[in-house]
Amino acid sequence: MKFLIINGPNMNLLGLREPGIYGKGTLADLEDFLRQAGETEGVELAFFQSNHEGALVDAIQAAYGEMDGIVINPAAYTHTSVAILDALKAVALPAVEVHMSKVDEREPFRQVSYAGMACVKTYMGLGFEGYRQAILYLKDYLAGKEAEA
Repeated sequence: MKFLIINGPNMNLLGLREPGIYGKGTLADLEDFLRQAGETEGVELAFFQSNHEGALVDAIQAAYGEMDGIVINPAAYTHTSVAILDALKAVALPAVEVHMSKVDEREPFRQVSYAGMACVKTYMGLGFEGYRQAILYLKDYLAGKEAEA
């Protein structure tokens, strides 16, 4: 199985950006943590981060036919991007949304998730562990789909 891990705007500043909310680990630390999880689970992972909405859309589209699933933290685009929603729907790959913080306990404008409308599950408030849980869920989800076929 191959999963694409997508991180949106400002995730490149993990460790610097509001460590009280996001922790002190960097994006490189997150990717190392997930590489280890992928190896343990026998899942191949590819990583992509951008601060640009169109680049995120391009990465989602490029996953079609190449990846089995997507783990996505659209970050601030969660609440604004119909383009990301449409790209996820267009490629129709199972996707899991991840947020490091407890988005549901934050500002009112953060309560709508467009990307989440195209995802099979959402994890929030678990930090790096939320991504690992998303990988485990996608692996099980896809195994269940294969068993049904």
